[in-house]
Amino acid sequence: MAADQQPIIKKVKKVSAEGHHGGAWKVAYADFVTAMMAFFLLMWLLNATTEDQRKGIADYFNPTVPISQISGGGTDVLNGSTIFAEKTLAKDGSGGAKTTQSAADEQEGKAEDDGKAASDLESIEENLRGQIDENDADDLARHIQTHVTPEGLVIELVDVDGSPLFDVGSTNASSKLHLLLKAVTSSLSLVENKISIVGHTDSLAYSGARDYSNWELSTDRANVARRLMVDEGFPQNMIDEVAGKADTEPLVDDRYAPQNRRISITILRS
Repeated sequence: MAADQQPIIKKVKKVSAEGHHGGAWKVAYADFVTAMMAFFLLMWLLNATTEDQRKGIADYFNPTVPISQISGGGTDVLNGSTIFAEKTLAKDGSGGAKTTQSAADEQEGKAEDDGKAASDLESIEENLRGQIDENDADDLARHIQTHVTPEGLVIELVDVDGSPLFDVGSTNASSKLHLLLKAVTSSLSLVENKISIVGHTDSLAYSGARDYSNWELSTDRANVARRLMVDEGFPQNMIDEVAGKADTEPLVDDRYAPQNRRISITILRS
């Protein structure tokens, strides 16, 4: 019986995939290519953006830092200016142009503006003196005060004791105001800036009708000055503002002083 029994042979077939038919290396290679693409994208962004834009991007992706309204330096996405909005495109390799001024640049620009304003004021004052001398009106100089403000160069045409520019409580201009505005109009030909004309009064209450106060009086006097300047040849389109401020901006501490009754002509900054 033992001699007649045939042996049973069990064969185990081992299957091993050949190297070029496997898929694991493809996953690794895809990860490598993705990492390289991210690396080159990062390098491009570092070259094509400004420091403020990079800070805005960093703040956006940092969940622990609230997004600042100004950290990106602009009003576009991520609070930063898009690099494609600049004249120099990113593909040129030069990146976005820097649009913000440093504190030193701003200080230098302010100093240049102040220097130019002082130079313009000196030229206008010299021209005014020449115009006054030509009119043989030495006392007109008493009515002129000049100074520089953040808004621009200001020429104040003021009343003096016993020599008003308008009749009391009226818009009737005196002959002195005519001569002063003629000289000022001639002097303003030296600059190309627009001007504003503002009327001022003292704090003495207007004694006329109840619906007419120092507000209306100061505004009407400013308009009279505007018309006289236009009659002297000043371009209408160069007048940016005509207003009256009553007694809200006194020139001297004594609110009833005649110097507070004045016409302010401001040569506005560009």
